Amino acid sequence: MAQLNLKKSDFEPIEYNEAEAEKIARESTSFWKDAWRRFKKNKLALFGVAVIVFLGIMSFIGGPISGYNYFSNDLINANQPPSADHWFGTDQLGRDVFARTWYGAKISLFIGLAAAFLDLIIGVIWGATAGFFGGKVDEYMMRIADILYGVPYLLVVILLMVVMPQGLWTMILAMTITGWINMARIVRGQVMQLRTEEYVMAAQSLGAGKGRLLFKHLIPNTMGPILVTLTLTIPNAIFTEAFLSYLGLGVPAPLASWGTMSDAALPYLQYQPYQLFFPSFFIVLTMLAFNVIGDGMRDALDPKER
Repeated sequence: MAQLNLKKSDFEPIEYNEAEAEKIARESTSFWKDAWRRFKKNKLALFGVAVIVFLGIMSFIGGPISGYNYFSNDLINANQPPSADHWFGTDQLGRDVFARTWYGAKISLFIGLAAAFLDLIIGVIWGATAGFFGGKVDEYMMRIADILYGVPYLLVVILLMVVMPQGLWTMILAMTITGWINMARIVRGQVMQLRTEEYVMAAQSLGAGKGRLLFKHLIPNTMGPILVTLTLTIPNAIFTEAFLSYLGLGVPAPLASWGTMSDAALPYLQYQPYQLFFPSFFIVLTMLAFNVIGDGMRDALDPKER
């Protein structure tokens, strides 16, 4: 074996500064602050947030800005193209499309947010309970979820529309009956993974009850996947509302949503395409905005990206 010829000049003493050694390299930050810092770097996700804020504001002030209401008929000015008087034109009954578009934004966003919120509440409680207790409880609860998931969604909506009066809350209820199952499955998987962690066992050994373990330790630590799923549930609910309205199962007249506007504009597509363009454009824009927000949150909350 060759012997190394080391000299004293080959080594340099390291200068030790006690003040520099104790210096904090960067400010301590929490998980959520670090996630927000990384989320802000995603320009596309910030664009999605700006779009949603813009749509939310315009849903309240768009009608007053136009000077028209969404339900008044004016047959003399029916099917007018976009102009200085009617920025988005008028529909077949002479109603201002600009005012109806922003009123439709209010209805569509409300349906999407309400359905997603109910999915969140039911799915988190159901999935966390099944994942935490396991065994027979998990088996029975998830089989019920599987049975509901196997029922055709459109059949549920049609049955509800027959039994209940057609309206906003009937549609939200129809979306909620099976919409929470995806959230429940995600939460269940996360809770089953976290319930064996050391901090959960330590809290249990200190006398924490099942309710405290669930709502204080397990569910808060699944908020990352929950929020990402929630942001992807909202555009799905908005598209479902548009789809049902297109089939004639949407909100009743004179209420306006983007789906009902698209359905009413279809017969006039050849000669007045603007009537279909504006509600369809905002449906696409809203779904795109929520999807890029969901992608940005997924990247920001991923611990592997830290």
